[in-house]
Amino acid sequence: MSGEQAALCFREMVPEDAEAVEQVEKACFSIPWSRESFWKEAANEQTFYLLALQDGRVIGYAGTWLVAGEAQVTNVAVHPEHRGKGVATKLMERLICEVKQRGATAMTLEVRPSNKPALALYEKFGLKSVGRRKGYYQDNGEDAIIMWNTKL
Repeated sequence: MSGEQAALCFREMVPEDAEAVEQVEKACFSIPWSRESFWKEAANEQTFYLLALQDGRVIGYAGTWLVAGEAQVTNVAVHPEHRGKGVATKLMERLICEVKQRGATAMTLEVRPSNKPALALYEKFGLKSVGRRKGYYQDNGEDAIIMWNTKL
């Protein structure tokens, strides 16, 4: 599109999306999940993964496990080429709407203390720090901040 950015669209991930999601994962994380992991997640009835697409290409995704009225966020990722454009904010807005429709009344996640943009994003959606998991991240032993929003 000459000079304008193509519109974002969103849809639920299906197993056939695993390869495209894996490519975003590899661009974002030092220890990425495998294509098989995403295929299994997409096929699991207790998960919900939302894709962000531009020009038909997956540029980001967010996923949750839904258990007993709680949404455990597993991943939020936006390809580095598309960061800083509000994609993660739109993913979180839509993800929260979707999990609420599926009966979730609370949301939790873990995030690196060094990931300041992610912390700011999650705080914007009412998630608050409630503790730490020491040495949680395998790549460098960094702690994880545990965040909760119990009033979705």
